[in-house]
Amino acid sequence: MKKFSLPGVAVASLLLLGAQAQVNQPAQSGDAIAARINLQGRDVATNALPQPFIVKEKLGVATLPFVEGQVIHRARDKQAGMYETRAVITPQGDYLLMFPDGKHYGGSDKKVNDMLAYRSKDKGRTWQGPTVAFDIDYNQHGFVPLIPKGSKRIYAFGTQPIWGLHTREHGLRENTPIGFRYSDDDGIHWSEVRLIRPKNDPDFRGMSVMRMTETDKGTWLIGSHEADWSYNPLITRQYVLRSEDQGKTWELLPKVRHGGWFARNFGRMDEGRPINLGNDKVLMMIRTPEGHLWETRSSDDGKSWSEPKPTALIHPDAPPMLFHLSDGKTLIAFHHNRHSDKNYTGLDGRKVEVMRDRSEVWFSLSTDEGVTWSEPRLVFFNALAESFENPFRNYQCSYMDVLFDNGELHLFIPHRWERALYLHFKEADLKKFPTKRELFGE
Repeated sequence: MKKFSLPGVAVASLLLLGAQAQVNQPAQSGDAIAARINLQGRDVATNALPQPFIVKEKLGVATLPFVEGQVIHRARDKQAGMYETRAVITPQGDYLLMFPDGKHYGGSDKKVNDMLAYRSKDKGRTWQGPTVAFDIDYNQHGFVPLIPKGSKRIYAFGTQPIWGLHTREHGLRENTPIGFRYSDDDGIHWSEVRLIRPKNDPDFRGMSVMRMTETDKGTWLIGSHEADWSYNPLITRQYVLRSEDQGKTWELLPKVRHGGWFARNFGRMDEGRPINLGNDKVLMMIRTPEGHLWETRSSDDGKSWSEPKPTALIHPDAPPMLFHLSDGKTLIAFHHNRHSDKNYTGLDGRKVEVMRDRSEVWFSLSTDEGVTWSEPRLVFFNALAESFENPFRNYQCSYMDVLFDNGELHLFIPHRWERALYLHFKEADLKKFPTKRELFGE
C-alpha cells in the first residue's frame, strides 16, 4: 500500500457544542412488501413462506411470530440514508442508540451527516429522540461504545474524519484518525475528542466501526483497518489498537503500516471485532471476501496474535456480528450464511447477487470459545420490495448490533441503510429459530 502524508499536526481535541440539539423527524411512509423473496437461493412467494416464518409488514422483515419490534428512526433524507446502528446500556440502565444520519463520511469533502441519538428508559418499549449526540463540524462514522469495568463513564470510540487530517484523494477516503470521547452523565453530554496516536505509528490512519473489548486485566482492544481504493480491486489491511492504561497510550498491532493482516488470495481483511474470552485469551473475528468469517486469536492479553484463518461460518463480504450471551461465556455469531461472489473482482454494491447475501440473518452458538459452532438458525430476513436503484440499499440487513438485558436479545439493524429497525425476543427462544434442514427438509 502506498505511503501518504496529511498536512498539519494531529489535533488532540475539538470543542463539542450543543450535544442535545433537537432534530426534526420525517413522517413515516409506507413500504411495499415484495411478492417474492430469494431465500437461500430459492425463489419463494412471500405469502407462502416456509413455516413458521411470517411477514411483519410494519417491520419490513419476515421472522417468527414471537419477535416484536419497531422502526425507531427513518433517515431524514431517504436517498442519503443512515448508517451503522450501535447501542449500549448506560450506567443508569437506559438504552442509548446512536448512528450517523446522512451520507457516508468517505463520500464527501463537505458536512453530510450527524451522529444522532435515541434513548429508552423502559427497556426498549418507547424511545425519545432523535438528538444530535456530537454537534461538530465534521462527518461521523459509527459509535463504538465501551463502559470499563467498575466505571460509570461511557466511551464513544470511532473513526474521526477531521478536516485537514483526512483526505479523499489517491483512494484514501476511508483512512482517518481513530479517536474517542467520553460521557460522565449517562451519555447526555460528551467530552472533546481525543485522538489515538500509537507509539509505534503516531500518524496511523484507519477506520473503526466494529465493537471493541476490555480484557480481564483492563486492556482495551479495538480493531481498525486501512484501505486503498486506488487499487482495483481495493486493498485493505487489518490491525488491532491496544492500550494497557485506559487510553493514555496505544500500540498498533501486528505491525506498523502497512503490515496488517490480509487474506492473501484477495488482498483484503477488514472490520475486525475482538472479544474477551478471559484468562488472557481474546478472539477477533474479521471480514474478508473469501466466503467465511475469519479469526485470529491471542493468548497473552492481546500482545501477539495467531495467523488469521477462516472459521466454519459462511459469510459474504460483510462484517462480523459477534457477542456473548447473557452467561458471559457462550458466543453467538450472527452471520448471513450465504456467499454468492464466487468470482471476486472487488467490492461492488451494484452486484445484486452479492448484496442479496446480506438479506438474511442467521446465528450460530459456540460453547468452546469459538473453536466449533452449532448449526446455523435463521432469525429474520428482508421482506421489502426493491425500491432503490442500487442493490447496496435494497437488501441490507448487515452491521447489526445486539444488547442482552432482562432475559431478552435486543437487535438494532440499519435496515436498507434507511431505517433504524429494532427487534427483540427472549433469549430462551433462540432454540425455536429453525435450521436450514428444518426449513427445507435438507
